[in-house]
Amino acid sequence: MNEGVEWALHSCVNLTWMDDGQAVTAARLAAFYRLPTAYLNKQLQALARAGILTSTSGPRGGFRLARRPEDITLMDVVTAIEGPEEAFRCEEILRQGPGDHEGVDYRESCVISQAMRRADLAWRRELAGQTVADIKATVERRAPSAPGDTRNWFANLRT
Repeated sequence: MNEGVEWALHSCVNLTWMDDGQAVTAARLAAFYRLPTAYLNKQLQALARAGILTSTSGPRGGFRLARRPEDITLMDVVTAIEGPEEAFRCEEILRQGPGDHEGVDYRESCVISQAMRRADLAWRRELAGQTVADIKATVERRAPSAPGDTRNWFANLRT
């Protein structure tokens, strides 16, 4: 996974703490973690295309959550940034080996491919079972001042 997934998830959590209707620009979100604005903006645009964020242009524009945090899974964010492909791609190298049998789909019969697909499915299920709201709640439990501190930081940022 590329770092854009981490950046996107942190941005989504930070957006949960903004007042209703408040949009935050890519530059402001990037400044929060000292990230490159152009690259973070690509991640935010991918989230907008996936219906996770909305994007508004203009002086009061920026990004905001398009759905309730309870309705955004970690898998939604990963898929928006990384795409829907499986992490492991069987290239059917058994076909090149001495035991090649014509007409065999080695993606289905290869024990390694099967194990990797099961692991990928378990990973996807775990991410699909957690939401941005779950992450938000855990952060708030561990750092109760995080929502207010984040709102204050954005309110006092001059960009």
